Amino acid sequence: MDRVKTIKSGAGPAEGTSGRKRPTDFQNRVYDAIRLVPPGWVTTYKLVAEHIGCGSPRAVGQALRRNPFAPAVPCHRVIASDLTIGGFQGQAVGKAIRLKLDLLMSEDIRFDKNLRIDPCHVFRYQGKKR
Repeated sequence: MDRVKTIKSGAGPAEGTSGRKRPTDFQNRVYDAIRLVPPGWVTTYKLVAEHIGCGSPRAVGQALRRNPFAPAVPCHRVIASDLTIGGFQGQAVGKAIRLKLDLLMSEDIRFDKNLRIDPCHVFRYQGKKR
């Protein structure tokens, strides 16, 4: 949980961001959409894609993989459409996923025995931003 506290406090730069290029317009649209998701809520890669007018949830995931603005852009609040955890920090298993689970649980998001999130916690955007 120490990493959870460090990430939530915003102490230090996001892991692995040194030497990166400035975010693209597309990445900024993704990050702006994620900033709208409040604590205690999650959204899906697909819902983000639809909101910003993109046909590819995978492209959203790739933008979040490169997120240099954590925790201001809370990419841990984005999950798969089947309400499972999805990826985190470019990983699908291991320590990064455990950290994502811990971050979500610290925001009172609960999971069933199959690590699916209750649909009542899914944030749905109002209209398309594009």
